[in-house]
Amino acid sequence: MEGVKGLINGPTFLRTMLELLKRDGLARIARFETRHGVLETPCLLPVVNPRLITIPPKDLEAMGFQALITNSYIIRNDPALRERAMKEGLHSMLGFDGVVMTDSGTFQSHMYGEVEVANADIVAFQRDVGADIGTVLDIFTEPDWGRERTAEAVRVTLERTSEAAAIKGGMMLAGVVQGSVFPDLRLECARSLSSLAVDVFPIGGVVPLMEGYRFADLVDVIVASKKGLSPERPVHLFGAGHPMIFSLAILLGCDMFDSASYAKFARDGRMMFPEGTFHLDEMKGLDCDCPTCRGHTIESLQGLPEKERTKALALHNLHVSKKEIDRAKRALLEGSLWELVEQRCRAHPALLDALRALAKHKQFLERSEPLSREGAFFYTGPESLDRPSAYRYERRYFERYSKPRQQMSVVFQDAERPYSRVYAKEMREISRRTDAHFLVMSPFGPVPIELDEVYPIAQSVFPRSRDRDTEERVRELMERFSHSHEYGVSMLYEGEPTLEMLEALGEGESTFDLDLARVRAVADYQFGRGAGALLMDGKVELVKSKNTDKIRNVLVNGEHILSMRAPDGLFSLRPPGARRLMRGFATPRLRVVVADDSEPFNREGKNVFCHFVKDCDPEVVPMDEVIVVNEKDDMLAIGRATMVREEMLSFKKGLAVRVREGVKV
Repeated sequence: MEGVKGLINGPTFLRTMLELLKRDGLARIARFETRHGVLETPCLLPVVNPRLITIPPKDLEAMGFQALITNSYIIRNDPALRERAMKEGLHSMLGFDGVVMTDSGTFQSHMYGEVEVANADIVAFQRDVGADIGTVLDIFTEPDWGRERTAEAVRVTLERTSEAAAIKGGMMLAGVVQGSVFPDLRLECARSLSSLAVDVFPIGGVVPLMEGYRFADLVDVIVASKKGLSPERPVHLFGAGHPMIFSLAILLGCDMFDSASYAKFARDGRMMFPEGTFHLDEMKGLDCDCPTCRGHTIESLQGLPEKERTKALALHNLHVSKKEIDRAKRALLEGSLWELVEQRCRAHPALLDALRALAKHKQFLERSEPLSREGAFFYTGPESLDRPSAYRYERRYFERYSKPRQQMSVVFQDAERPYSRVYAKEMREISRRTDAHFLVMSPFGPVPIELDEVYPIAQSVFPRSRDRDTEERVRELMERFSHSHEYGVSMLYEGEPTLEMLEALGEGESTFDLDLARVRAVADYQFGRGAGALLMDGKVELVKSKNTDKIRNVLVNGEHILSMRAPDGLFSLRPPGARRLMRGFATPRLRVVVADDSEPFNREGKNVFCHFVKDCDPEVVPMDEVIVVNEKDDMLAIGRATMVREEMLSFKKGLAVRVREGVKV
């Protein structure tokens, strides 16, 4: 990567700035403005070959596609097309009123060798024919290239991108992340691109990985790129046009896709589905209900004249592709995207490899994982326990949890949830005999009874019959617990024999107070080790629901410091509680620091917008409770973060903190 750092200086004018509408981890629904309207992501751009149009662009527009992509290299090299494009402009030539993105000829270099055009010339051509988003002539880094050759290609790509940024004019520029299968080169390329005036970040050089069903490598490439890319600009996965991978790529933070496969496969007589590609001649039935297939049987489709059949299959492929994007968006909105991805990845062994590859990146994925979700955690297989929310519980339990004063623990088997209700009778019987604390051997790891209501423990749904992998995970985590716990005695509950043993060992009636233990443990789990002691310093009073007997409010010395949320078992902060945490935790811990201009609005209870954020606790995750402060560390408001620190500082518009309560002077 010699010489890369010298290329990052250059024009800084960006035309693209995402506005984040909804997010679920790295996945996001966002929008950005172009010269031909607002583009909402995630979105699919059908590829239109200007010399071989299978579906007219007007028909694509009627189907609901907001944008398309065409190849400027093909247009430039065809005298008739070039003349029309220069005279009429791309939109008029194609008959499309939406967003038009252009490729530069890089894919042709991958397919046929070097292309006969200079980077500056092809970028200027895209600009002059009115492309909304033009692409640099990057170097396609092949998966079989060695490190030295790949590093040189990345250097040239960055050099060309810097050149293109200087001449893009009013056109948005797509700067491509290259680096073959070397994660560090992808990361360095992405970081360097983020410092240039690049408006869209395509991840390039991945078509051979997809064609070879190397989906696990694709996961590594996307993650390495995402680690280095500035989050406020859209990410385009170049050449990813199959519905098999849309939900997975969206989960990893890809916003845009392009598809030439819909037409290419149609010409080969192949139909695309989320579970794979099937040749029409080999299919025995037609169970698709898309607008194209609705009036056909498998026999009638097979019997169409070649040209009609190709168009029909292309339309089917587009309908299925668009529907899969829409399905992923719905899952994103409903908080069930992980479940959808796990279901889709079971369609093919190579996709299952990709799903399992996510486990390597759970620490990175956890940084953007929301603190809790509205829906339940549905287990679909052993891979579910590698989700970032499961990893977060495991990490926080071992790092933040402090056991109560009891020196004996009784461990129950996993059961229905919440555990404290299921085992209420057993805990009463044990507590009559001895002073014990209680835990459950959960698939998430050891669960102290006082943490049994926090997300995702109480909100999880598992099959009654455990698979071998999950049993092994429970065994490993309980073994880790056995090596680290501080109890004098710990025993597995086995019914009457355990009660008899406890009777013999009896230390008198229990002093364990589940409600007080719950408040302290949840505070440590949510805000950090030591938070429970800071918050509970004084006379503690608990207000409980008359209907459910669950804790609703926590008062200390008469001040309302916390409210416990029923859906996720976590706390909402009140100003007196926030002050206690501020006294114990130095800035920027739990804080979002805003500019002076924002202060009066936040004190009035108005939301915090990214433009005004000066700093943020780097440990904050989406949906975390945060304290909004000015640069003097005066509290202005309390609320819930919608972004992580990097996003708050990168985005220039959009919501950073949803304020629940302002704090007057």
